[in-house]
Amino acid sequence: MSFLRAMIIGVLWFALALLGGCSTVRFAYNQAPDLTYWWLDSYVDFNDAQTPRVRDAIDAWFAWHRRTQLADLAALLTRTQAQILEPTTPAQVCQLVDDTTVHFDAAVDRALLLMAPTLRNLTPQQLAHMERKYAKNNDEYAHDFLQADPAERLETSVKRVVDRAELVYGSLSEAQRLSLKRGVAESPFDAEQWGLERKRRQQETLQTLRRLAAERASPEATTVALKQLAEHTMRSPREAYRDYQQRLRQYNCGFAAQMHNLSTPEQRQRAAGRLKGWADDLRSLAADAAP
Repeated sequence: MSFLRAMIIGVLWFALALLGGCSTVRFAYNQAPDLTYWWLDSYVDFNDAQTPRVRDAIDAWFAWHRRTQLADLAALLTRTQAQILEPTTPAQVCQLVDDTTVHFDAAVDRALLLMAPTLRNLTPQQLAHMERKYAKNNDEYAHDFLQADPAERLETSVKRVVDRAELVYGSLSEAQRLSLKRGVAESPFDAEQWGLERKRRQQETLQTLRRLAAERASPEATTVALKQLAEHTMRSPREAYRDYQQRLRQYNCGFAAQMHNLSTPEQRQRAAGRLKGWADDLRSLAADAAP
């Protein structure tokens, strides 16, 4: 379910995607319930009756997340902090992805439980609003990822990857940038294929939500249907796309390991310091959780 999946990913790593100052991470996480509501509302356009229930569900999710997940995420960052000082392998990178996915899966399950009462009762007008939002997102995706000029498309992709790498490691050298550009150019990532899969997921989401509303589905049936949507987000029901996902995953693990192994001792120290700051922030936030 693309909009719910994006919400969870944004919640888990929202603070880490910012500039990374300690107070910034804590401030961002504390503001995230309000931001999450407005972000979801841009998809659904909640009515007056739904708004307090949705806000309560979001607050409950963040209370659960702060109480049960942040300390474990901090521990994961601390383990990674030690590992990032040493060379790595594709298998180690993939393991880190798997370790993070455990938290993502738990977050999705909790969100589905809390949001199901609202999602099974969306009106036709709200679902039409969601469909328009999807169309706008698809236009933005095409602008960002589907440039007609192959050279422009490559340069835009390289810039995205450079920005992510420099968030952790700091400035890259010219040699590192050239290696990164070669890696991006050789990647099996297919923007057209991903865009088509996004549209299929959007249509599956709309069809499911319309069916749940029309059938006045029970809470149990709603949860089953929403979990299937979430599962399809992580594992496509289409075999060809699943094969593509696996190829891309293996390539990305190898590419990330390669780029890390090209980093300097100074860059690794900076990366370790950044991870330490994030871990400290998450522990501070966890300590503030209500008992």
